[in-house]
Amino acid sequence: MERAHLEREVQIAIQGGALAGTLTVPADARGLVLFAHGSGSGRFSPRNRQVASGLQEAGMATLLLDLLLPDEDARDQYTGEYRFDVHLLARRLAVATQWARDDAVADDLSIGYFGASTGAAAALIAAAHDPEVGAIVSRGGRPDLAGEALGRVVAPTLLIVGGADALVLELDKRALRELGSPVKELAIVPGATHLFEEPGALEDVTRLAVEWLGRYLRARGPALLGR
Repeated sequence: MERAHLEREVQIAIQGGALAGTLTVPADARGLVLFAHGSGSGRFSPRNRQVASGLQEAGMATLLLDLLLPDEDARDQYTGEYRFDVHLLARRLAVATQWARDDAVADDLSIGYFGASTGAAAALIAAAHDPEVGAIVSRGGRPDLAGEALGRVVAPTLLIVGGADALVLELDKRALRELGSPVKELAIVPGATHLFEEPGALEDVTRLAVEWLGRYLRARGPALLGR
């Protein structure tokens, strides 16, 4: 029996509070993609939600997350101190990953990460400590901020960068050389800037993410069977 399509708001307990998230699991889900946001972003980011929608249409479950607590997010709007604390974000992404593996709806799905901006570094750090992560996609990311963790990443990793985002493009080229994964690629979206706001740019990101994550994420158990 095929599982039913599900969408629900979730709370993931951490020290000092709970992370808010939106979990969407298509009926034919074969993998779960956790989103690690970047600077000043969260689970309501229109860019991340557009990519998530494309993944869902392709049969992948998604967990859009707020990696900061409300008071931290409010402070970060003025100081930027939390968005660059990639190790804090990575620890929280790891907690969310374990939560997903323990959840009755998603526990049979392989895990992938989609990281944006500084969230990409958090995803890479989390994956460096978790060899069961099946694949990673970075959108306009700062993988350089992952430091020495880059060399310990084994998951297939795709770095997507805008062709007009010169600084980040150079940083990603360097990070690609340092990545330990035997399967890694750099995809350049021509003419796109950091936020991929140009016509068609985010559609290209979505297509690339769907292809990459769809290729490497597989069900860990009887994903299409009911309980």
